[in-house]
Amino acid sequence: MTKIPNSPGAAAGCGDEAALPPYLGWLLATSCGLIVANIYYAQPLAGPISAALGLPLRAAGLIVTMTQVGYGLGLLLVVPLGDLVENRRLAVSLIAGAALALAGAAVSTGAAAFLAAAFLIGIGSVAVQVLVPYAAHLVPAAVRGRVVGDIMSGLMLGIMLARPVASLIADALSWHAVFALSATVMIGLALVLRAVMPPRWPGPGLGYGGLLASMVGLARSTRVLRRHAFYHACLFGAFSLFWTTVPLLLADTFRLSQFGIAMFALAGVAGAIAAPIAGRVADRGWSRPATGLAILAVGGAFLLARGGAGGTPGLLGVLVAAAILLDFGVTTNLVLGQRAIFALGAAYRSRLNGLYMATFFAGGALGSAIGGWTYAHGGWSLACWAGLGLPVIALAYYATALRAPPPGTA
Repeated sequence: MTKIPNSPGAAAGCGDEAALPPYLGWLLATSCGLIVANIYYAQPLAGPISAALGLPLRAAGLIVTMTQVGYGLGLLLVVPLGDLVENRRLAVSLIAGAALALAGAAVSTGAAAFLAAAFLIGIGSVAVQVLVPYAAHLVPAAVRGRVVGDIMSGLMLGIMLARPVASLIADALSWHAVFALSATVMIGLALVLRAVMPPRWPGPGLGYGGLLASMVGLARSTRVLRRHAFYHACLFGAFSLFWTTVPLLLADTFRLSQFGIAMFALAGVAGAIAAPIAGRVADRGWSRPATGLAILAVGGAFLLARGGAGGTPGLLGVLVAAAILLDFGVTTNLVLGQRAIFALGAAYRSRLNGLYMATFFAGGALGSAIGGWTYAHGGWSLACWAGLGLPVIALAYYATALRAPPPGTA
């Protein structure tokens, strides 16, 4: 089995395009989708889970929040280990840990046990952010955007399919089955990746304490990271706001059942086609204009969605179009941002990725909170105006990049 060192050649991307065989690219994309879905399974099931565990309705949000907290901490404290620990071992260990946590959630009969399992599910799921930079290490710079885009398409499919799949399984079996089935899948995935992934050893560098301390300096000194992280914090906040509030609109105004809401969520899957397109656009050097178009697409989606609240079938179609446009813009911007920070150097790629993801994940959490508040106080119209405000802020910051001469800062 080939070892992949963190050599100067690897860092510069001076390898062969065949360094990532098609089967491995497909496997990594599928793995990312299956792993990241673990973060989102509980979102449509918060009601039945809280009722079964005796959790008060006012505390039902903790079912989702604990997973998000675990994932956020994992991004900051675990993902940077990709610059220190052999990557295959790290990824497989995290997936195995996620499998144990999912099994714990499946058999939980009390709120405390479930919330602890949810927290650990979040930590184990950061394996996906070990696999993405791992893939970037394997390929030359000329095709890195394409490879990252292809793998991110799998990740975005996992995010978009998790909610409807969880709803359908819970409807047919139970919410326990959702977590039990995912635990089984994670065990199989860990075994396959252990057998198939080539190992990659990072080069000698800092210890763990120094690794974490260096992230502060990286955040301060890396303008490309700060800029792209801010863009995507705004856009992912808008994404989270939309998908937090639109199920409420669909139930209140369109009278859709849980099954109908699940079917609506499938519309967003169409936006995943943006990932491979964005990767190829970035490889051609068009990241700056593509970033602007992605931000405009997210803003346009909310303008479109604001007109879709009338409760008629035609207006439901408007909401579907808005969901597709929103997911297309968010996915495009995510891939463009990762392509930009992965070009900064292999020696600290995992740390940069952890900072990037943690920043925009915080934006997503804020967007969800804003969405719930605005919908409760001003309905769908106010939620859409709030959602529009986030890409407008990103666009204002993007406009400052147009005056900056360096080409890699868009």
